[in-house]
Amino acid sequence: MDLQTAFDHLADLSLSIDDATTERLSSETSSEFTRVTTEFTLTGAGESGVGEDVTYEADDHHALAEHGLPDLTGEFTFGEFSQRLVDLDLFPTAPDREVFRNYRRWGLESAALDLALRQAETTLASELDRSRDPVRFVTSTRLGEPPTTDRLEQLRERVPEIEFKLDPTTTWDRELVTRVGETVGTDAVQILDLKGQYAGTAVDAPADPTLYELVLESFPDAVIEDPALTDETESLFDEAAVRERVSWDAPIHGVSDIEALPWEPEWLNVKPSRFGSVESLLETIAYCEERDISMYGGGQFELGVGRGHIQLLASLCYPATPNDVAPGAYNDPTVGDGLPPSPLEPPVASTGFRW
Repeated sequence: MDLQTAFDHLADLSLSIDDATTERLSSETSSEFTRVTTEFTLTGAGESGVGEDVTYEADDHHALAEHGLPDLTGEFTFGEFSQRLVDLDLFPTAPDREVFRNYRRWGLESAALDLALRQAETTLASELDRSRDPVRFVTSTRLGEPPTTDRLEQLRERVPEIEFKLDPTTTWDRELVTRVGETVGTDAVQILDLKGQYAGTAVDAPADPTLYELVLESFPDAVIEDPALTDETESLFDEAAVRERVSWDAPIHGVSDIEALPWEPEWLNVKPSRFGSVESLLETIAYCEERDISMYGGGQFELGVGRGHIQLLASLCYPATPNDVAPGAYNDPTVGDGLPPSPLEPPVASTGFRW
């Protein structure tokens, strides 16, 4: 079954909502900030569906807890509920970044999909006609300021074969890169996220031709995510062999954003919340499959059910690539024992949109 046909079938699923509740979640992270998210639970016909809003500003979650959600109850098809969300303002006060509207919509729409599937006593895998395959994953981490390889060493001590997605910063130098290679091997670094496509966030990273040249040369097989293309950096990406290594994340909210890229990509980081709707997500995945664009799942420090959602989507659609969907324990500030190795084996299937 192609994904457009699958979405049409999902859109026709009956959906009965009697109540909608929220729960704030909070945790310290390895990136040295307190993560706050909100889980939505929609209930109806004796079932419940759960989704997670990964909006980054804690104040937006606090405002939601204070003011509550608009009325979401009623009898719908899943497609009708999705369209209803288009017309609702889900933020009591305007968010700092417009993309947060997609994040909150995704949290509610994923909860509604979970509920509709559970009310129909079916699973997302069945509706997409896809198997739940083991998920290869990497762990995403920063090396601190000043950067060290301490966390890499701790992770490798506990999970010897773990691979990495790293965020280079302007304080990286050749000595650090050498230490990374000696600690884990440069081939273990699967993705380098330059964060050059962010604007107005805490992780904005300026275009740095010296840094870009260093990582391109030192990690010749790594995927390079979100470079900023400026007069100083663009020439580094002139060669086809370099462009083939480039992946995009922050700019991508749907197919039109892929088509607007400076060249047709070979790689894409798929973060479901960026798309806002299930329809846009499936349309984008289908677009990439038709054009042999490799995809990997991206995480956003989900604290609840959202982590399982990105793991399930990776399992169904891109299980063999370096997915940034490691179990949440990998994001804890202190590296603990008992971390599961990659690949992540699917648990026993349950109804709904559940991992």
